[in-house]
Amino acid sequence: MSNRYDALLPDISHVIGNTPLVCLDRLTAGLEGRIVAKLEYLNPGFSKKDRPALQIIKEAEQAGHLMPGQTVVELTSGNMGTGLAIVCGVRGYPFVAVMSEGNSEERARMMRALGAEVILVEQAPGSVKGEVSGADLALVEEKTQAVVEERGAFRADQFLLEGNRHSHLQGTGPEIIAQTGGKLDGFVDFVGSGGTLSGVSQALKAHNPNIQCFGVEPAGATALAGGDRSQPDHPIQGGGYNMERLASLEGITLDGFLEVTAEDAIACTRQLARAEGIFAGFSAGANIAAALQLLKGEMAGATLAVVICDSGLKYLSTPLWD
Repeated sequence: MSNRYDALLPDISHVIGNTPLVCLDRLTAGLEGRIVAKLEYLNPGFSKKDRPALQIIKEAEQAGHLMPGQTVVELTSGNMGTGLAIVCGVRGYPFVAVMSEGNSEERARMMRALGAEVILVEQAPGSVKGEVSGADLALVEEKTQAVVEERGAFRADQFLLEGNRHSHLQGTGPEIIAQTGGKLDGFVDFVGSGGTLSGVSQALKAHNPNIQCFGVEPAGATALAGGDRSQPDHPIQGGGYNMERLASLEGITLDGFLEVTAEDAIACTRQLARAEGIFAGFSAGANIAAALQLLKGEMAGATLAVVICDSGLKYLSTPLWD
């Protein structure tokens, strides 16, 4: 694999991808097995969503669905919007991000700094600031569709467009295989749009069908697993939307779903920072908590891969770092 820094690059989008993979041996001390972490927060937009942002725009250009200078619009919890703000900025497209007011303030500020127009949508009645539910997301979706129609915009739909899955099938998954020498037993990923889970799982299972791949959902919002849906509000931003169906996961072979509590996700995020020096967001902690469940149980002794989805800098205004 070539070093992405070994030559002068034409623009920032060429820095996206080829992120490091590191061992979390301090977090797993005393356990049989190992967790390896893909540091997606080192992408220029500080999240894994830079990959699908770039891939969706490239595929839209190639298919003739996105015209020069056309406005791009997308629903976001902040990370996809940041990636699109970067990609659209260097490629000459105005970008509009539509986001729930329940998401952290840092994300909106970063998108605006990168040149995006940010439209904030009020939360559903009874929703809690900092906890974005499926009902909140439905309101954001409604507003997003309206903005697309009003402006004749291209919808960079991370929930429906194949570029999301393709970015991880062609990038993240093969990178993990190369960085582990193919010696991997499992992969877990907190489910938002489902693109990372579907793309990486597809790549891993094409390499070795015995690699076990699991989706991760918050306790009380386990709709994909067909479980408890009584607690749609939770602080793990960027996923766990309590949706029964995701287009990205259709036709994808998974080995099951794991559930984590918000408390465990927060505790693991904080421990990740203190023990491993990795300053990440809620969903990274959810991934670590799920991987630890497996190492303490049915997959003791295994090597498991997780994604560090985004940076803890995006959550300084939340209780995560109180």
